[in-house]
Amino acid sequence: MGKLDNRIDLYIDNAAVYAQPILNHLRMLVHEACPEIIEKIKWGCPHFDYKGPVCHMAAFKNHCAFGFWKGALLPDLHHLVGEDKQHAMGHLGKLESVEDLPGDDVLITYIQNAVILNKEGVKLPKKTTAPRTDLQVPDDFVERLVTVPAAGINFEKFSYAKKKDYLEWFKDAKTEATRNKRMDTAIEWIIEGKSRNWKYEK
Repeated sequence: MGKLDNRIDLYIDNAAVYAQPILNHLRMLVHEACPEIIEKIKWGCPHFDYKGPVCHMAAFKNHCAFGFWKGALLPDLHHLVGEDKQHAMGHLGKLESVEDLPGDDVLITYIQNAVILNKEGVKLPKKTTAPRTDLQVPDDFVERLVTVPAAGINFEKFSYAKKKDYLEWFKDAKTEATRNKRMDTAIEWIIEGKSRNWKYEK
């Protein structure tokens, strides 16, 4: 048996009643497919690693999801991991009961193939990234950064992506009041060196 993580026990215990049998079954199959697998919690969800990420699962309000880290590279005899199968961060569609899962043998084969990719050091092709555009920091946020030097210094140190996350958060606000509140909250977080999504980072 690989390395178990009791946080996954807790995750399953806290999941909706419908989800628990699905998550337990998936977890069992992963360990059956690769006894050396290591369990982890990343981004708040159960992940399974062997020489790198292999697969992950998650429970939502009305469905579960299961996905492969390198799904695009897997042999797909049963058409499980095609682009049309990716829903809610998973490859198997919306799982509402154990009956929605492929057969155990089928899923075990896919998991084993995913493990083989990691054993052989096969990497996902690098995504082509869109050229960066200059970030437009709104004047009223610049004023806040100037007023609170500690925030200004930290914001300047942030990566392009971290800055962009904050600026898009402001831009997405539906009202001026919400926008101002977000900016004030951002200043508090930035003083502490926190990113926009710090709550979800492990």
